[in-house]
Amino acid sequence: MARSTERKGVMGGLGGFGGLFDLKAAGFRDPILVSSTDGVGTKLKLAIDHRKHDGVGIDLVAMCVNDIVVCGAEPLFFLDYYATGKLTVDEAKDVVSGIARGCRDAGCALLGGETAEMPGMYARGDYDLAGFAVGAVERASIIDGSTVREGDVLLGLSSSGVHSNGYSLVRRVVADLKLDLAKPAPFDSSRSLGDALLEPTRIYVKSCLAAIRAGGVKALAHITGGGIVENLPRVLPEGTDAEIDATAWTAPPVFAWLAEHGGIAPAEMARTFNCGIGMIVAVAEADAARVADAFAKAGETVQRIGKIVKGSGQEPIVHMQGMGARWPR
Repeated sequence: MARSTERKGVMGGLGGFGGLFDLKAAGFRDPILVSSTDGVGTKLKLAIDHRKHDGVGIDLVAMCVNDIVVCGAEPLFFLDYYATGKLTVDEAKDVVSGIARGCRDAGCALLGGETAEMPGMYARGDYDLAGFAVGAVERASIIDGSTVREGDVLLGLSSSGVHSNGYSLVRRVVADLKLDLAKPAPFDSSRSLGDALLEPTRIYVKSCLAAIRAGGVKALAHITGGGIVENLPRVLPEGTDAEIDATAWTAPPVFAWLAEHGGIAPAEMARTFNCGIGMIVAVAEADAARVADAFAKAGETVQRIGKIVKGSGQEPIVHMQGMGARWPR
């Protein structure tokens, strides 16, 4: 499975004490390295309870590589850390198959990793995951949001669902309602609740790189824990705010279900979940249609969701409009 992810730049193979990668062979001339590390959080408990483990491997890769691409960087290689009390080979194989698939989707190599058995550290059947990704971008092509200006347009790329944040709250709602993960999802009768809640995080790498190469992308924000209101300001320059119209897109039905049955207020929804938008792109008004078309051609569902306005203070903030009208519906 690891061999299926090989790409230009990989040197040697698995089994050494360290993984080797040749930036020159990968085509870089003046590269800046970009790194990220993350996990899957308590979504793992749902995977363990539902006995479905391949999707969390995709989540692990997605959470790292989506953070790298916002800098304009191409993910090059990935390493994973899998820890458990006692190794179950079939279970581990499912996890690694998901990691390999995520790496293929992101165009990066699974260069190595660590599998740790630690009896007494983890309860029977439990395991934990961590991922580490390294990418590169040419020095002159770094995207840092510094060119974002008042009047720029914000495009939103649709999420595939809850992604990998807010699962302690998701699990609480499931437990409070005493729901069976094997039964049809209340918000999607075509699949089980477990399958629906374990829908993997969308990997935006290839579509973002295609749009970046087409030109016009000023900033990218990966919407993870903290939602739009806490992640978008991270890529906005001083003196700017963002104005978001939450009625501009239709969120996956899981969010309305969580809000209604969990009694979650709109403000808490906005700070806990992606609410249907997994990546936000800032572009000039003149480039908005062309960039949106580039994303659409790369397979994304893209909507115009807001704009950049004059800052109301020193630190950029996000003004969310229409949340109360949409969550719950």
